Amino acid sequence: MNPFSSGTRLRDMIRAIRACKTAAEERAVVRKECAAIRAAISENDQDYMHRNLAKLMFIHMLGYPTHFGQMECLKLIASPGFPEKRIGYLGLMLLLDERQEVLMLVTNSIKQDLNHTNQYIVGLALCALGNICSAEMARDLAPEVERLLQFRDPNIRKKAALCSIRIVKKVPDLAENFINPAASLLKEKHHGVLITGIQLCTDLCKVSTQALEHFRKKCTDGLVKVLKDIVNSPYAPEYDISGITDPFLHIRLLELLRVLGQGDADASDSMNDILAQVATKTESNKNAGNAILYGCVATIMSIEDNGGLRVLGINILGRFLSNRDNNIRYVALNMLMQAVTVDSQAVQRHRATILECVKDSDPSIRKRALDLVYLLINESNVKPLTKELIEYLEVSDPDFRGDLTTKICSIVEKFYPDKIWYIDQMLKVLSEAGSYVKDEVWHALIVLITNAPNLHGYAVRSLYGALRTAGEQESLVRVAVWCIGEYGEMLVANKGMLDIELPATVTESDAVDVVLTALTSHSADLTTRAMSLIALLKLSNRFPSCSQKINDIITQYKGSFVLELQQRAIEFNSIISKHQKIRPILLERMPVLDEATFSGRRAGSVAATVSTSQGPSAKVPNGLDKPVSAPLVDLLDLSSDDAKAPSSFGGDFLQDLLGIDLSPAAAQPGLNHVEKSGTDVLLDLLSIGTSPVQDSSSPSTPQLPTTKSSLDLLDRLSSPSAPLARTSSPAGSSMMMDLLDGIPQSPTTESSGPKFPKIVAFESTSLKLTFNFSKKPENPQTTLIEANFTNKSQNVFTDFIFQAAVPKFLQLHLDPASSNTLPAIDNGSVTQNLRVTNSQHGKKSLVMRVRICYKVNGKDVLEEGQINNFPHGL
Repeated sequence: MNPFSSGTRLRDMIRAIRACKTAAEERAVVRKECAAIRAAISENDQDYMHRNLAKLMFIHMLGYPTHFGQMECLKLIASPGFPEKRIGYLGLMLLLDERQEVLMLVTNSIKQDLNHTNQYIVGLALCALGNICSAEMARDLAPEVERLLQFRDPNIRKKAALCSIRIVKKVPDLAENFINPAASLLKEKHHGVLITGIQLCTDLCKVSTQALEHFRKKCTDGLVKVLKDIVNSPYAPEYDISGITDPFLHIRLLELLRVLGQGDADASDSMNDILAQVATKTESNKNAGNAILYGCVATIMSIEDNGGLRVLGINILGRFLSNRDNNIRYVALNMLMQAVTVDSQAVQRHRATILECVKDSDPSIRKRALDLVYLLINESNVKPLTKELIEYLEVSDPDFRGDLTTKICSIVEKFYPDKIWYIDQMLKVLSEAGSYVKDEVWHALIVLITNAPNLHGYAVRSLYGALRTAGEQESLVRVAVWCIGEYGEMLVANKGMLDIELPATVTESDAVDVVLTALTSHSADLTTRAMSLIALLKLSNRFPSCSQKINDIITQYKGSFVLELQQRAIEFNSIISKHQKIRPILLERMPVLDEATFSGRRAGSVAATVSTSQGPSAKVPNGLDKPVSAPLVDLLDLSSDDAKAPSSFGGDFLQDLLGIDLSPAAAQPGLNHVEKSGTDVLLDLLSIGTSPVQDSSSPSTPQLPTTKSSLDLLDRLSSPSAPLARTSSPAGSSMMMDLLDGIPQSPTTESSGPKFPKIVAFESTSLKLTFNFSKKPENPQTTLIEANFTNKSQNVFTDFIFQAAVPKFLQLHLDPASSNTLPAIDNGSVTQNLRVTNSQHGKKSLVMRVRICYKVNGKDVLEEGQINNFPHGL
């Protein structure tokens, strides 16, 4: 026989497909079979049509298109014989769905088959209708299905009930028509019909309030009786599973009782006894019994309050936690998370078992158990539970350590009984998992330390000791460096000793060396190094004997390739070398930070402010890319993303250090006052002559006198001689570096727009990316960027692609790169132009994520990074 003729059997086609060695051979066989089937359809070959349709369904399951056979399904359904109808309905359910318009053509055939004298044909029609019924078909055929709910054959009644569920879900308005027929099914003795009838009643209750009230009043007692009969029934081999009579019926009955008892005290009271009986009599050695117990507990937790039953249900879940089956433990943990909001005290009894689940080898159980432990924490048990979690943190898997660290930090911050306990626990967490600690956590620790003056000495000594033993944890290093910079003299002199402490000998040189180690560590990032430089600057005032040593360390970073560190080193060197008079004022301790304000800012409920003792709070911009004030901002994280960005970078820095208000509102009455930009204040601080600063686009403004108190405070302020046009560039520019070195230059007015310094936007071991900026005066929102890519290796990079992404308030346009091949070191570079439009110019700074793809010796390389060091004013 021709293997591709219309008379080929399905098994022959399957053999031919299985014999194919490649996907191409399989496609060829399928194409030839489909061609033969289409030929048979065009020739109206009725003898083998059911066989062809069977092959077509198999081809459909392989994933090939078979839409050309849809009409043949309808023809077979209209055939009088049962074999043809069976294949036709099977093809209808496989090849079509309710979205197909051709489905409307089969409605009349299904209606005729629902009224057929052959019960098997009626069953085929009910199966098809239950699978692909659309809303229109449901409305047309609902009366026939409702009538079949009373059919003499139980199989037909069962299929009619399942079909009714589909109809009710598609058209909820028809639910009322099925209430009485569904209630009559609850009296069935046949378990198959009874299960489908219970499921139909459950779905009716979910879509119709009328059905819910009807079943509550008239069917609750009957359902309780059915469940009681099932629980107490003798051994029935046709329904027995693991020694339990029909667990599927058990679970369906419990689900319906759960729906009926929820929110109704009378219905709940009538089922309490049977639920207690199910909970105590069901064996939990087999999976079938555990399924029934779980359904029983779910029902107990859903119906109206009964304290004794709830405790019984929670105890069942506690036993589940000791089961070796991971699935049973997982569902028990899920149910306990719901139960803890209802009866926390009963769940607390199983606390030890839940803690053991936190240490489970299965990651899903660990995570769910940790969530449950978090819900169980309160003021009375926070200490023992936190101790258990921290002890497990020491041996936990790296994949789980992040979640565990976050939960522990949240627990400690939320429930700490006293501040010394808070500091001790956070030190343990920072020492064990500092790299997993989020920034807001160690920010909060610093805020709490500043608000505990009697613990300053204890905190700095504890942090110093922790840093000596666990110095690789980034968050620990930052907190320790900050505290040593603020309270270094208390560390050396053992001030503020508590009874629980032992005196330790720490010299000034030791304190400086610890900070130097943090600064030079290979694992330290930019934030840590910047904080270390600030700590060294403060220690130069705290420890006069080490001032020269610190100045030498800072001087080494004046030539740093990192612009942020270079700028800080130059400024700090100038403060130490040239401004001894104002250094003590500049380097005073940070003012006490408001804990309530900080917590509110994290919750997003209040504006971000810095609490000071000498004046109004100063808003601080966020982000390490902000010059000068960046470490203080990142350290305290007190700004709001929506806060208006300041016009300069220096003013806020001085406000933080001096604790005074430099705003116009702080000027003395009766005196003329000029609101200076941060650049002016910084120039005043460094004893360099200043002038009023103006934009190149605005007319000159006459100079206003400066107050004598400001001159006394900042020392050696010279009066300006002439107005000066704005030519100062952001931090790190050559002009600023010259000024900080005490070499003033005569600025000139540029008509082509403001100038910005070139930055190293991204750098790795093999690639360096620099940005050159330009702006047009008439369009300050738009920044033109020239990206220059330099290869630092000896290999040629091919298929070079640069991609960038920016936040919604920015618009980015990339021009094509000058080449897709990046030559080896010293052999040239690739350039690409970018245009960025900032809709929040003056309020938000530029930020950009970049992705660079290329090939090296045929291997794909992907490098990613985020650029935060854009110059101010872009």
